[in-house]
Amino acid sequence: MSDYPPFQYGKSRFNQDTFRGRFRHFLDVIDPSTLFVSEKRLQDCIKLLDSFRQGTLPPGVTDAELWEAQKIKQAIIHPDTGEKILMPFRMSGFVPFGTPVVIGLLLPNQTMATTIFWQWLNQSHNACVNYSNRNATKPAPFSKFFQGYLGAVTSAVSIAVGLNVLIQKADRLSPTTKLLVQRFIPFPAVASANICNVVLMRHTELSDGIDVLDDSGKVVGTSKIAARHALLETALTRVVMPMPIMVLPPMVMAVLEKLPLLQRRRRLVLPVHSLVCLAAFGLALPLAISLFPQMSQISANQLEPEIAAATDCQILTYNKGL
Repeated sequence: MSDYPPFQYGKSRFNQDTFRGRFRHFLDVIDPSTLFVSEKRLQDCIKLLDSFRQGTLPPGVTDAELWEAQKIKQAIIHPDTGEKILMPFRMSGFVPFGTPVVIGLLLPNQTMATTIFWQWLNQSHNACVNYSNRNATKPAPFSKFFQGYLGAVTSAVSIAVGLNVLIQKADRLSPTTKLLVQRFIPFPAVASANICNVVLMRHTELSDGIDVLDDSGKVVGTSKIAARHALLETALTRVVMPMPIMVLPPMVMAVLEKLPLLQRRRRLVLPVHSLVCLAAFGLALPLAISLFPQMSQISANQLEPEIAAATDCQILTYNKGL
């Protein structure tokens, strides 16, 4: 018996209503093996999916082959533009291309210049990933994304540099304590930058509202209240997402560096640090993203009166975004 459910075009093969289902789905999304798919294999997958949609599927094609073809296409081709996404900016490339940046962010004994450089590089990589995977169904000016990028870089650099200066001036802290505290500075800097990016790039939703759907997927109306909920939930998601990636490695390394082996062989510290960051990034990222469902629910009574009056459904849904 196949482990694959019947194929559904454009859907996830995992249940998105459960944490386990969302976790398995995002493991598929960030799977780096799709980075090595050849052009011929990609075109074969696209042709297979086109055949399915046109009802001309060759005999003998299994659900497993269809799900794998969709996974490959979704990993490489933008769903709205139909264009290939550059490899470093695909979701499947987020961990392998983002890990060196995380390692740089969490290196001990940072100078002012290296702090600024790594925070800038991290926000630049994030901005490129966000833009490359943006929702392109409704055209948005590039200036909107650039505004979010500038705000994220400014807030990240300001907080990281400001906290470093405060720690250096904290005379009551011992050098060892200062070094330990400095390792955790990237988290508040990255988290605040993420919030700033959300607010700057999506603030128009507060005035325009977002679509709310009934249980059949039909748009009931456009709600500013749902937009406010969506922005708050997204901001919370953006704070939780970097937490295990930015907090776990410093905690683990603080313990590992006390081991006799690393005390004797200091050259091993950087390779071990890199492996810890890679493990934290690869495992913690899908866990953090999976905490919250993409589609959130809200009671119709909490929304605008005209929306509540337009439907018999008591619970409506909306896309909160990531």
